[in-house]
Amino acid sequence: MQFLAGLCMQKKNIVLTGDRPTGPLHLGHYVGSLQNRLEFQNLYTQYVMIADAQALTDNYEHPEKVRQHVVEVMYDYLAIGLDPDKTTFFIQSMIPQIHELALYYLNLVTVNRLKRNPTVKAEIQQKGFGSSIPVGFFVYPIHQAADITVVKANLIPVGEDQLPMIEQTNEIVRSFNRIYKREVLVKCDAIIPKISRLPGIDGKAKMSKTLGNAIFLSDSSDVLKKKVMNMYTDPDHILASDPGKVEGNPVFTYLDVFSPDRVKVEEMKAHYRRGGLGDVKVKSYLFEVLDAFLTPIRTRRREFEQNQQKVMNILRDGTQKTLHVAMQTLKEVKDAMHLNYF
Repeated sequence: MQFLAGLCMQKKNIVLTGDRPTGPLHLGHYVGSLQNRLEFQNLYTQYVMIADAQALTDNYEHPEKVRQHVVEVMYDYLAIGLDPDKTTFFIQSMIPQIHELALYYLNLVTVNRLKRNPTVKAEIQQKGFGSSIPVGFFVYPIHQAADITVVKANLIPVGEDQLPMIEQTNEIVRSFNRIYKREVLVKCDAIIPKISRLPGIDGKAKMSKTLGNAIFLSDSSDVLKKKVMNMYTDPDHILASDPGKVEGNPVFTYLDVFSPDRVKVEEMKAHYRRGGLGDVKVKSYLFEVLDAFLTPIRTRRREFEQNQQKVMNILRDGTQKTLHVAMQTLKEVKDAMHLNYF
């Protein structure tokens, strides 16, 4: 907290964050990043990037899906309360300076260094690429460095598993400034969220659209209720009279995060542990809590869905604003590299 307090005293703190447009956002996104952005937009200069170019690493054969998901993500951003007067939204592919910077940065990183990046290694294994690793995916850490440096962001909210990406960005920044003898690029610090992820409703460690275990911000009350009532709990808690396990039980994990009544949650935990409290009753309460949380978000989202042009105008204006910043950064980079011919 002292670190953040110190940063708040500075005037030029710039936050860059964002999402890959692979579909509507879910509660895991809200807990891990979106709620923090609501705070950051009042503290810093905040850019939120919709990383459509990165999303193409998984959807290069279906770019139309990525395009539609850009709009879906924007609906969710605005519905949860991100304010275009405080946050600048932009589309990654519409900032060509990012891609030009990435090209220059490629010369500052070795293949072996990329291979050693723990985040890249883990995601290669997770995606099952084997020896058929797309080059676009492999050089993603370099492209991410371009994303960050193009707006000279010095604060990057990431989970701990992404810290190697920040380290690699700073290596590129140091190399560039040393080689070209100008302090053009800015190093960045990671901001680790208090809650980095939410377990899936199936009890898996991470909520994910791919795993089909997510509750989306746009889910209707009926869909929400069905998902909550089918949630994984304690497999040994067969009868209501049986003592149940709270630790590792997703239902109680969600209540810890979303319930405003802390006393009631602690009483339910104690009751569940000693026996006599059934899963249906706990899930019913969780449904009430989540439905109350999501109802205003759903309402605002429907309003934005009815005025898609307004949403696209917000995204266009933010992209144009970012473009001006990116042009200045690229000019400084090319001046340092003596690529300013005319």
